[in-house]
Amino acid sequence: MWRRPVSVFLSPLVRTHRLLSPAGSTAVSRMSTTVVEPKTGDISGGEHEVQTSTARLNGRVITVTHPVGLPPTLLEAAAAEGIGIPTLCYYPNVTNHRAVCRVCLVEVNGKLRPACATPLSDGDTVQTHSPEVDAYRRRDVEMLLSRHPEDCMRCEVEHECRLRTVVNELQPARVAVTPRGRGAADSHRLHAQDHTSVAIDRDVDKCIDCNLCVDVCGAGGQEQYIFGMVERGAGMLQTTAFDRALADTQCISCGQCTLVCPTGALTEQSVWRDVLSALNARTHTTMVQVAPATRVALGEEFGLAPGSVSTGRLVRALRLLGFDLVFDTNFAADLTIMEETHELLGRVADPKAALPLFTSCCPAWVNYLELNRPDLLRHLSTTKSPQQMHGAVAKRIIWPMLAAAPAKSPKPTSAACSVDPALGNPPGPAAPQAPYIVSVMPCTAKKEEARRPSGVGDIDAVVTTRELARMIRSRGIPFASLDNSWAPFDSPLGESTGAAQIFGASGGVMEAAARTAQHLLREADPGRTADTAPPTIDFHPIRGVARGIKEAEVEGIGRVAVCNGIAAGMELLAQPDWKQRYVAVEVMACVGGCLGGGGEPKSMDPHVLSKRAAAIYAIDAKQEKRRSDQNAEVQQLYIDHLGGAPGSGRAHDLLHTDYAERRSPRSALARFLAAVDARDGAAAAALFVFDEGCEWDTGTTALGKLVGRRDIEACVNTELPPTSPTAPSIRHRLVDRAEGLDVRTPTGELCTFDVALDPVTGLIQSLRRRPDCVSR
Repeated sequence: MWRRPVSVFLSPLVRTHRLLSPAGSTAVSRMSTTVVEPKTGDISGGEHEVQTSTARLNGRVITVTHPVGLPPTLLEAAAAEGIGIPTLCYYPNVTNHRAVCRVCLVEVNGKLRPACATPLSDGDTVQTHSPEVDAYRRRDVEMLLSRHPEDCMRCEVEHECRLRTVVNELQPARVAVTPRGRGAADSHRLHAQDHTSVAIDRDVDKCIDCNLCVDVCGAGGQEQYIFGMVERGAGMLQTTAFDRALADTQCISCGQCTLVCPTGALTEQSVWRDVLSALNARTHTTMVQVAPATRVALGEEFGLAPGSVSTGRLVRALRLLGFDLVFDTNFAADLTIMEETHELLGRVADPKAALPLFTSCCPAWVNYLELNRPDLLRHLSTTKSPQQMHGAVAKRIIWPMLAAAPAKSPKPTSAACSVDPALGNPPGPAAPQAPYIVSVMPCTAKKEEARRPSGVGDIDAVVTTRELARMIRSRGIPFASLDNSWAPFDSPLGESTGAAQIFGASGGVMEAAARTAQHLLREADPGRTADTAPPTIDFHPIRGVARGIKEAEVEGIGRVAVCNGIAAGMELLAQPDWKQRYVAVEVMACVGGCLGGGGEPKSMDPHVLSKRAAAIYAIDAKQEKRRSDQNAEVQQLYIDHLGGAPGSGRAHDLLHTDYAERRSPRSALARFLAAVDARDGAAAAALFVFDEGCEWDTGTTALGKLVGRRDIEACVNTELPPTSPTAPSIRHRLVDRAEGLDVRTPTGELCTFDVALDPVTGLIQSLRRRPDCVSR
C-alpha cells in the first residue's frame, strides 16, 4: 500500500490559500498566501497579533501571515506550499532543534541553511531543490549510510523509518559500511544491542546521531536525562550514564524516545509476532482489550486523517486477525473510576490519610515514584490501571465461567456472562489452559506494568498501537477500507461510558473521577434540595494538550490538579505547598496523556494531539451515559462477583495493587513471591545472586533451607503444589501497600520475611521466612 512520504507530510500547521496569477503574468509572478497557526499545542487556540512576511520560494512569491515575532521555519513554510524537504533530526514539538543531520539544507539568499532551524524572513529568496542542495544532501546521507547496518528488511520499523524514506528520495550512491563507534571506548559499546528493558529495545548501531532521544528525554522534554552522546567524530555514540544497560538506569519506560527516533535505534520491545503465533496455534482461547487512545490514532498508520475515529474498523480488524473475544478497556476504565473514587472519598473523610491522592493509571508515573520518590508512594491510589483490572477480571472471573459452561449450550443469558459467538470467532470447547489475553495500548510502559508482581499472569502480551498496525499489515487486512459502522465489543467487558473514553486524554482520569464523586456525594446528602444546580460534567479547565499544570475546583471535594507530562509532575512536587493545595493530582507522563503515548503512531503534524483529543471528547459528548457509575455491566459485576460495592474485600484482592521502592528488599520480595505464585522456578531463581551461597529459608519443616539457584528453581517447579493461573485468590500479598515485609499467604497466614540483597548486583543473597507466622 502506498504511503505518503514522511518528509512531505510535515504538518497542517499551516492553512494555504493559493491565488491564481492574472492572465498574461510571468510564471514567477504566481503568489500564494499562507496563514500560520500559533504553535500553542492546545485545543482552544486564541487571539494573536499577526504580521506578514513575503519571500520567494522556488521562484514563487509567497506571503505568510504569522504571530508577531514567531515566523515559521523554512521547513514549515515549504510544507504549507506542498514542498517536501527531507529531514531526520526534526520532530514537531521537540523544542531543541539541533539541525545536526543537515539533510534539510536549503539555499537561502545564496547560502546553505538548515530549513528546520532557520526562520523565514521578509524578502528571503529560498531554493529547496537546486543541484547544489541535492548534492549536499546526498553526501550527508551517504555518510550516514556508511555507518548504518544494511538490515532494512528485518528492521522493526521498516515501514516507519525516515532514513529509508530519505534514501528512497535522494538515491545516494552505495557505500561501504564501517561499524559505528570506531575509536570509542569498549565500555560505550558494552550495551550497543540492549534488550534488558521490558519496554524499550535499543540498537545503537542503527543510531544516526540525531539527538532527538537526548532532547525529548532531557531539558524541555521529559527531564529524565537517560541518554547522552559520548566521544566525537567516528567514535560518537549514544549511551546512558556510566554506560549502564537501560534496565539498570532510572528510565521510566515512557517510550517518548521510541516515538521520535527516526530509525530503528530505539523501538518498543516487540511482541506482535508472538501474538500472531498464538493466534495461529489456536491452542488457547484468545482475548484482546483495546485502549481508548488507540481507536483515534490507529487510522493514521493507514493514511487516515489524524483524529479519525476508527472503532468499527478496529473491532473488525481484530476479529479478522483471529481473536476469539474482543473487549473494550473502557469497561475497566469505568471500573477503575468506581474503585478510585471510593478510595478518594474515603481519604478525604479520614484526617490521617495521605492526601493528595495521586492517580495510578499511568505506569510511567508509578515507575517515576518507585524509582525517584519512594517517600511519596503512600499518596498513590492503590487502584490498578484499567489494563490490569481488565486482565484480572477476564482471567479470574469471566474465563472460569466460560470454561465451566457446556460447550454446546445456548448463549448465556446472565448479564454477568453474555458472550455472543456470532459476533466473532466462537471459542470452541472449554480447554483446561488459561486464556491468552492481549492488550492493545498506546503506551510502552504498559509492557512493564503487565510484569508488576501484583498482576503477573493477568496479561500475557501487550502490543502498542504501532505494533497492532504491523500485525494488520502482515495479514494483508485493508484497514482503511473496512466498514467503520458500529461494531459491538463482546460482553460483559464491552459496555462503557463517556467518562471511560476520556481516559485517553490528559485530565481525563481526573474529570471522570470528579463526575462520579460529585454524583455520589449528592446522593449521600439528605439535605439536597430540588432546585440544586446540576453537577458539572465538562471540566474544561483541566482539558487540553498544552504542557504544564492545570487546576479545577470539584464540588464537595476541593481543588484538584492535572499535570500534563512527567516534567509538570516534577514541577508540582517542587512546589512547597502542593500537599496543602490539592486533594487529588493526576499525572500523565506523556504530554497529551495516552494520546501522546510512546506507542502511538509517529506523526509530523504538530497539532496531532489536539486533533486526537478533539475526537476523544467528541465521543464522550455523544454518549448517553457520561458517568462511570452509570455502567450497568460494572454494577452487575459488583453484585455478582465483587462483594456488592466498591471497596469490598473481594474488590481489594482483585482490583488493587501495592508499591515498592525499586531495588529494595521489599521489591525483591514482591517479585520473588510473584514468581512462586506463578510456579516459575527459573524466574524465582534468577532473582538470587549467581554464587552457590545464596539461600532461601522456607521456614517450613517439609522444605527446610534451600541453597543455590538450582535447588531453588527445582523446589518452586516440583515441590510446591500446583496452582491455577485463573484461580481468584492464589497469591501472596504484601500487607501494607507501600512499605514493610509483612505478607499474607494464600492460606491466610500472616508472615514476615527477612531479605538481604547483594550490595553490588541488587540480587537476593538470602531470604528467610520467620517461623512466627500467625494464622487468620
